[in-house]
Amino acid sequence: MFAEIEEANTRILECRESDDAKVKASARGQRVISLSTKHRIRATLRSALSDAVRRPDLPVSVNIASHVRLPSCPRVKPMVWTPDRVRQWKADGTVPGEVMVWTPEQTRAFLTHARKYRWLYPMFHLIAAKGLRRGEAVGLPWSNTRLTDGQVDIRVQVVQLVWETVTTTPKSAAGQRTITLDNDTVKVLRAWKRFQNEERLKAGQAWEDTGLAFTRKDGTGWHPAQVSDWFLRISRAAGLPPITLHGLRHGAASMALAAGSDVKVVSNELGHATVHFTQDTYQTVFPDVAKAAAEATASLLRGGPVPVKAPVP
Repeated sequence: MFAEIEEANTRILECRESDDAKVKASARGQRVISLSTKHRIRATLRSALSDAVRRPDLPVSVNIASHVRLPSCPRVKPMVWTPDRVRQWKADGTVPGEVMVWTPEQTRAFLTHARKYRWLYPMFHLIAAKGLRRGEAVGLPWSNTRLTDGQVDIRVQVVQLVWETVTTTPKSAAGQRTITLDNDTVKVLRAWKRFQNEERLKAGQAWEDTGLAFTRKDGTGWHPAQVSDWFLRISRAAGLPPITLHGLRHGAASMALAAGSDVKVVSNELGHATVHFTQDTYQTVFPDVAKAAAEATASLLRGGPVPVKAPVP
């Protein structure tokens, strides 16, 4: 299976490099499977086959997935779109890393542009502010939001399987969590809820009552892929360097830590299993934070005062 994945990757890359327009078009929309994704595939298969080996009613005696060897895959850390990187991208299209995030200024520019899209902006605002996963935002029911308390309970998510979707619980115990909203986000969600209720009354029987917090104009839920497509369209229209929708989640985590939030609080609200993962991945994404730490150390060497807090970028 992994050999076939590699063959498919090679074919896609060759088609992309072809001078034949039809051949190049045949690879459009096809994704190269990365090494990190291969590791996740192997882990899933290994877990499933381990269960199969333990079942007496299944003729499985060996977990073949445990014998598959893949190259080591170090964790990919986010990289921020600094001014130099943006200039290089505008010059030749270079994207310097596999996982890119926007600066706070770039995120604000996106949200400002996204305000034009009334049925999507509240969802993008929530993801950018609190780092929800795409499926968590798409599947969020109003019944799990408590705007008076300023809290949202993450208990369900929408998972995309090819094109079909399934509503299920988060993939880990840590994923089932409660997040606390800031006042700005509460205001955005309250305004959105009023607008959505007004549209529901106008639609009458044409409205499909799904109970979801974020819906389309007829009350039906968003397909995860459609949300990602709209995110890319809006970010391109805003003239911003490319990131994925999941990059908004990375940006929310990075901004929270840069603003001085406790790493344990940030880890819990993101639904990470360990604080170490959060700290190791996001602690120094923004260069300004690392620069402030370096200057604080230099100040001590010069005999200066101990800084109380590094400046927020």
